[in-house]
Amino acid sequence: MQEQPRIVDLFSGCGGFSLGAHAVGLGPTLAFDVDPILTSSFSLNHPHARLKLGDLSAVIGADIRREIGGRVDGVFGGPPCQAFSSIGHRNANDPRRNLLGHFFRLVAELEPAFFVMENVKGLGYADARPVLDAALSLLPGRYKILGPLVLDAADFGAATRRPRLFVIGYDPDRVGAISEADVETKKLKPTTVRAAISDLATAVQIENDGLFDLWKIKQPGRPSDYAAGLRAEEGVFTGHKRTAHTPEVIKRFKKVEQGGVEAIGRHPRLSWGGQCPTLRAGTGNDRGSFQSVRPLHPEEPRVITVREAARLQGFPDHFRFHPTVWHSFRMIGNSVSPIMSKAIFSLIAERIDRKIGMQVAAE
Repeated sequence: MQEQPRIVDLFSGCGGFSLGAHAVGLGPTLAFDVDPILTSSFSLNHPHARLKLGDLSAVIGADIRREIGGRVDGVFGGPPCQAFSSIGHRNANDPRRNLLGHFFRLVAELEPAFFVMENVKGLGYADARPVLDAALSLLPGRYKILGPLVLDAADFGAATRRPRLFVIGYDPDRVGAISEADVETKKLKPTTVRAAISDLATAVQIENDGLFDLWKIKQPGRPSDYAAGLRAEEGVFTGHKRTAHTPEVIKRFKKVEQGGVEAIGRHPRLSWGGQCPTLRAGTGNDRGSFQSVRPLHPEEPRVITVREAARLQGFPDHFRFHPTVWHSFRMIGNSVSPIMSKAIFSLIAERIDRKIGMQVAAE
């Protein structure tokens, strides 16, 4: 019997990257992260993957092989990107920069059939590119490397503009050739904000299960193809509670036109016919608890809800984040769009030698 490939998600966060991989049969067997809050719902959303909390700089390949039960077939992950972000300080002494090297060190030690690394596009800038090149130099020479490529989630069908840098690597003995032209074949027309979230307008709160607010779409109608693909069974979902703004803030928000930016808080108002700008994460308790600027709903005088943000990013409605709005937005802002992830992993799924799983019995 052919077994599932053994896949590892490094720096998993809430599991957006894993979600896209799972959609094409390459979901993780094992996931690692150091943050107990950003991963708090990972096991709920990925019940077939085992989550390990810990510092990956202290983990070696043998540890992962022992945890997963043998050979590793695929590795993917998004090492912390804050030290390379174009809107951050880009501090050369930020210790998080070293985690990029640990990602590629573990790939070199595990020797999987393929790997995929995601990060901010700032990693490709002149001051950071040597860090990436040094990390890539750790890999065995047999790997074919595609990238770094800057790919935008909107160009693959998402409702958000989210350009990110990807590096795809594969062993040509176990995975068929992948080219940039192949990546181009996966591109789709961007989804509009209207197609992504307009059907949520009729949702009403039905209860609170003790942790999450539960909602149901009252007038299902016929949703867009995008929304239909994300809707949960019976139209029930979580995370749609509106932020209670002050009267003064509401007054300011009402003045902002679609596509405009609110002058004081710098909140961009979404346009029904466009895409959402990149949703950012904000910071955790260890770095000042700064909230990211959230976009305004296209018509209503408020910031978008967690579920609206999740829809724009490409998360299905059954996916749960955190009971608090703040940590939920951190999860979404740190995640890889599942739509983007699925597009990339579909290339690998179409080319990977499915017999790799059959070799497990011989180990």
